[in-house]
Parts: sequence; C-alpha cells; structure tokens
Amino acid sequence: MRSRKTLASKKKQSGRKNVDWKVLDIMHPDAAGIDVGGNEHWVAVSPDRDAEPVRRCGCFTADLREMARWLTEKGVRSVAMQSTGVYWMPVLEVLEQHGLEVYLVNARHTKNLPGRKSDIQECQWLLKLHTFGLLNNSFQPTDEIRIARALWRQRGNLVADASSAIQRIQKALIEMNIQLTSVLTDISGVSGMTIIGAVLEGERDPWQLAALAQPGVKAIPADIAKSLEGNWREELLFVLRQEVELYRVYQEKIAACDQQLRQHLEKLGSKVDLEAQPIDRSPAEGKEGKQACTRVRSADGTVSDYRYRLGANQRHGCADGADRDRRGRGGPERVSEREAVRQLAGIVPHQ
Repeated sequence: MRSRKTLASKKKQSGRKNVDWKVLDIMHPDAAGIDVGGNEHWVAVSPDRDAEPVRRCGCFTADLREMARWLTEKGVRSVAMQSTGVYWMPVLEVLEQHGLEVYLVNARHTKNLPGRKSDIQECQWLLKLHTFGLLNNSFQPTDEIRIARALWRQRGNLVADASSAIQRIQKALIEMNIQLTSVLTDISGVSGMTIIGAVLEGERDPWQLAALAQPGVKAIPADIAKSLEGNWREELLFVLRQEVELYRVYQEKIAACDQQLRQHLEKLGSKVDLEAQPIDRSPAEGKEGKQACTRVRSADGTVSDYRYRLGANQRHGCADGADRDRRGRGGPERVSEREAVRQLAGIVPHQ
C-alpha cells in the first residue's frame, strides 16, 4: 500500500515540472571569446549585442585598448581566451585594466570537449563554451609573484647558457688533448678557471700551470702537469677564449639578476612574524653530512620545512665559481628554487 502511494506521489511530482535535460544552463550571460594569435586577434560577442558580433583586432596596445572598450560598451563582463604561447599576456593585462574578468583556458580543455567547430570560428566556439560554463579558468598569480617568476626564469636561462658555455670549453680542451677534466671535477671552479686564464694569457709550461691549482686540490702536481700537455691549436684557443668570455658575462648577468630579485623580494615584506614565531632549527644527520631543518609557520597556519647544508667551506648558490675539485672540497651545495628564493629574500640566513 505504501509503495503504491509513493509511486503515485512521484508520478504526480514528475508531472508538475517537465525538465528538459538537453538544455544547458547559461553560466556567463555577458561573455565573449577571443582567439589569440601572433599578428591578430579575433573577438566574438553574442549576436544580440552587436550587428557585427565577430571582429578582428590588431596586436598593438592601442588596438587592444580599443578592443577592451568595445567589449565594455557591449556589456561584456567575462572573456575567455586560450593560453597561446606568450601572446595572451598583453591581452590579459589590458582586459584586466578595464575591469573585465578573464578566463585563461588551457587549449587541451577545448580540444577534448565534444562538438564540432569546423563551420564557425575559434572565437565563437570559445564564446559558446564559456557561456555555458564548460571552461575552467587557469590559476593566475598576483603581479608581485609574476615579477619574481619572470626574474627567476631569466636567471634559469642564464644558468643554462653558462652550463652550455662550460660544455663548449670542455670540448675545446679535449680537442687539444688537455685532460684537465680528468683531475678536476668542475673546470669552472677557482683552480680550473685560473689555469685556463693563464693558458689564454700565453703560459704553456705544464708545471707552471699546475702550480696555479688551489691548495685544497688533492691531485698531485705531477698528474695535473701531465694533463696539461696538449697540441695548443690556434683555432681551438680562439674558441676557448670566446667561450670563457661568454661564461664570465653569464656570471655577471646572473649576479645582476640575483640582485634584482633580492630587491624585489625585499619590497614584498615578510609573511612571517619572526618575533612571535621564531625559526626553530634542529640539527639532523643525513647521508651527506650535517643538516639543519628550518620550520616556518605562515599566517594561515601552514608549517613548511626547509633543509639546507651546513659546512665551514660551503656556500649556497652555484654561480660564484667556487672550487669543486674531485679530490678536494665538495663545493657549494645545490639548493632548490624555493630555498634559493627564500635566501635571496633574507628569510633563511647563510651559514
């Protein structure tokens, strides 16, 4: 009896309201779509807002501002566009300056969505998807974090270029049969760069060159002198000189980038009150020697651990050209990006 009443009530309720499941709800009624390109942008709005709903826009700043003004005049509040290379960055900045909400969409999301868009333009397809809320917005950091990210990426590019210069230096030495890498782990250290600099100045005596090695190098002078006997070809010395000059330029640019990054991070201010929440350092033994664990509690209560090496002859960072010889000292410890940024900001002091 109860089951019949329940079934009858369900039929009655279902008959009251007919739901069309084929119709999608409009999530963003005031939407627009932008097809970002290298030379031009295509913008689409709803056909009921303008007689010409699809327009072509140039890439100059004046064109972007004109596009933003046109969108605001048509009552657009939310704009969707794909993250195409770096061409979307100026568009995003101009649209945000005009108070528009920008959805930066991953191109994979629109590619994997079912549907056909061959008969319409890309901007109209983005407009349609964004209107029904089918696109996910990508995370966009604050402008302060964007500045730090740009500087850090530039530093990474400079470090990669410096590493390539070191590889070319090694190649030139090997072609001259100068086996300096057999006795020194890193020729970019103090001993290696001093010996190479003397070679470029005209010194050819192996024993004189071997005497330039640092006292901490465990390799005997005889082995170092034996590794410095080569053919000294003029064209290879020319290549070696240019690569050493490039490496030194990269080191100067890395130092300048570090200084710029430090100045920017100092302007941000500390997110942790060190007086109320002092840093707790508890030494711990690891596989590579003594370490220290820094526990920092942020304003939202998150506790983060940052471990870094401790040593009398060790410094943080890899751009100072310190000596890292195979039979000598271990040299500077490579640190992660998060630790390096904190060190530049002065949060984690050097030991």
